[in-house]
Amino acid sequence: MMKKTLFLALSLATALSGGALANDRYRERPPVIISPDLAAPWVMQLAGPNARPVVYPRQAAEPRPVYRQRAYQQREPRAVQRRGILDQDRAQPVAMRPQPVRSRIEPQFLPQTVAYETKERPGTIVIDTNNRFLYLVTGDGQARRYGVGVGKPGFEWAGEHRVTRKAEWPSWVPPKEMIAREAAKGHYLPARMEGGPENPLGARAMYLGSTLYRIHGTNAPWTIGSAVSSGCIRMRNEDVVDLYERVNVGTRVIVM
Repeated sequence: MMKKTLFLALSLATALSGGALANDRYRERPPVIISPDLAAPWVMQLAGPNARPVVYPRQAAEPRPVYRQRAYQQREPRAVQRRGILDQDRAQPVAMRPQPVRSRIEPQFLPQTVAYETKERPGTIVIDTNNRFLYLVTGDGQARRYGVGVGKPGFEWAGEHRVTRKAEWPSWVPPKEMIAREAAKGHYLPARMEGGPENPLGARAMYLGSTLYRIHGTNAPWTIGSAVSSGCIRMRNEDVVDLYERVNVGTRVIVM
């Protein structure tokens, strides 16, 4: 009987202590975590009057990396070093290259041996400005004929002279009259230009007497057969080289 009473007493004490612990555990309610977006009044009512909402501030989202499309840059065509000449036109597409307008030289203006009846001695040069031909008399009723460019209207002339000087790749000193005339048109000529492929006198020159006129080459071969010069007789470079080798200083020249 004594043992039974003791057991009941221990059981009751345990129950009472457990209830006290439970009351102590829930005496203060745990904090209610509420999102800033849900902190509305009706939500607070659900939490109860004694709730202590703990609101954690929203952290700013990390900025997303911005991927920009790299702008396409068209590369400039590289110049091509070819045979010692900086040739930029070959580096450009064909459609972008400047296309010079050049008329094809007529076959009759190419060098050829023709029948030519004259009383002039072999070695004489006869220039027919009307037909744009230069004849080098060879004798036996023949002559070597070349196509030439002659003086434009207002610059025609005729006469007889002799070759007083020969020059290879001559330099060019424009006459003062030509400089003034071209300046009035807005074209400014250099006081002097050294010989070379860009020089308008071309590869060779044969000076006529004490005049300003010459038989010379040209860097514009498509003008052969036309009246375009300021009085000089111009030839293709390959033709003037051929003539240059065939005549000497003192050669008689007839311009008609």
